[in-house]
Amino acid sequence: MATSPSKPAPHLSPPADPANAAHLSSPRSTRTLRKLQSAQTLSSNYSAQGNFPSLISQQRQLQHRSSAILRDIGPPPVPIISAAPDGPSRNRIRANSEVAARGMTNDVEGRKRTAMAKKMGKDDNMDWKDEIDVLLRSGPQGDVPGNLAWLRKSVLCDGLVADTDGMSQFRIYIWLILLDAPPLQTDHYLALIHRGPSPAYAKIRNDTFRTLATDPLFKRRVSEASIIRLLNALAWTLHDNQYPPSRSPKPSTTTSATGSPSKVNPQSTLSNHTPEIGSNPPSAPCIYLQGMNVLSAPFLYAARSEAEAYILTRHLVTVHLPSYIRPTMTGVHRGASLLDRILAIVDPKVASHLSSASLSAEIYAFPSLLTLCACTPPLPEVLYLWDFLFAYGVHLNVLAVVAQLFGMRDEILSTSRPGGMLRSFPPLKAKTVVGLVLSFVKVIPRDLYEELVAHVR
Repeated sequence: MATSPSKPAPHLSPPADPANAAHLSSPRSTRTLRKLQSAQTLSSNYSAQGNFPSLISQQRQLQHRSSAILRDIGPPPVPIISAAPDGPSRNRIRANSEVAARGMTNDVEGRKRTAMAKKMGKDDNMDWKDEIDVLLRSGPQGDVPGNLAWLRKSVLCDGLVADTDGMSQFRIYIWLILLDAPPLQTDHYLALIHRGPSPAYAKIRNDTFRTLATDPLFKRRVSEASIIRLLNALAWTLHDNQYPPSRSPKPSTTTSATGSPSKVNPQSTLSNHTPEIGSNPPSAPCIYLQGMNVLSAPFLYAARSEAEAYILTRHLVTVHLPSYIRPTMTGVHRGASLLDRILAIVDPKVASHLSSASLSAEIYAFPSLLTLCACTPPLPEVLYLWDFLFAYGVHLNVLAVVAQLFGMRDEILSTSRPGGMLRSFPPLKAKTVVGLVLSFVKVIPRDLYEELVAHVR
């Protein structure tokens, strides 16, 4: 006999209450109906084992009881908090959510204070780039020597983040810090440019077109006009240091052939009292020497303005390399002598081979010493090496040249005429050079290292 449509299907148990029956008879999707069937089957099996009401029935009974209790109790009374000025103050108990939110706010504020007030830059929540950014924007907080020590170590261990062209958004500012260059107003640099050609202008023009002429990166970014302006402004600065403008004679009034007074051109008066280039006393710096153009090139390449490159070049040659720009270049010659002595310590075989070929550092290493290796391409490697030199001292450039010779050791020893090979060094590998310099520092005697430090002064 066919099953009547009004009777339940044989695979489903009768519903526990009419509400559930209405729920099951309503149109549902297949998935919803399958879920209800599974729940009903589970409830039927459980009730059949122990004659207990189904799970669905128990849930509905619990909801009805809760609703009845809430209706009988009513809403909770609002507590009245009265102020007690004479009694002890009582703090209300905070909820867990409030405590978490307050702790989160304090944690964020604490990290900000830690980033601003850190002394050695040891913040695990920030990478080195973010720490440098905070240091440059906010300045050192408290321990300035500690911040400088951390910055130098970070430059050595981590290096500056730069692209393939060697450009870094932080490099020029870190150089300003490491060289301790003073701030400079742009108007001061513009005033030097507006003074016109300096006494060394002709020599400057003879050198600028040769500045890193074979480096496409430099030529693409820096124009010859920028080099001329910077070197001419530097020449005026060095000139004024030797011959202050206050000592220059003021424009005087003379009588012309017709008897009428005429003013003397102050520029011509100044030129009459300006010594020729090369006539400076041996202890005084020259206002321009060949090689200054190459020293200024990396600054112009990395800086964001000519004024930044100018103040860095000026501070480098006047404070950190004063002996290199004297008329006799005493610092460069002393550096070459130190190079020969250091090479004899770290690699006696190469030193003996070069000596047998009558090759001293004066012959093959003079440009590299004078320009801090800036004459050796590629330029991004020069920038990396300068990061290290500015962090730990430009006197280490002598060791950097020794490191380059050490890298050419096999080629030097394999030829009987190494002079031709040493006319141009192979491409610079700054990381390798820095590693070798650090190893050389541990080998050379202390008194020799002290001479190395003093030779640039």
